[in-house]
Amino acid sequence: QVQLVESGGGLVQPGGSLRLSCAASRSIVSIVAMGWYRQAPGKQLELVATITSSGTINYGDSVKGRFTISRDNAKNTVYLQMNSLKPEDTAVYSCRADWIGGRYWGQGTQVTVSS
Repeated sequence: QVQLVESGGGLVQPGGSLRLSCAASRSIVSIVAMGWYRQAPGKQLELVATITSSGTINYGDSVKGRFTISRDNAKNTVYLQMNSLKPEDTAVYSCRADWIGGRYWGQGTQVTVSS
């Protein structure tokens, strides 16, 4: 069983920054893709950012230019740097990792953007 452990969520003021981390319990070198999704109360699950094994990156339209996804294979960790945060970025952010034969989710971390 693969575990994904997220960290870095919290409360931040509008315009502020946070960095989320997602640490996997196995090597991410062979991932198909790994990334972040978010869900706000009453809304559908939304793509935030993903990165593939080849390094191809995809961002949701609402975060382009503000968020950056990266990965450290040596630490089996994917990061999400979130800048210029807005109240509408408030949501539970969940990490997802796809390997051939399996998809795994983290437990989620709350991000709240409020003054």
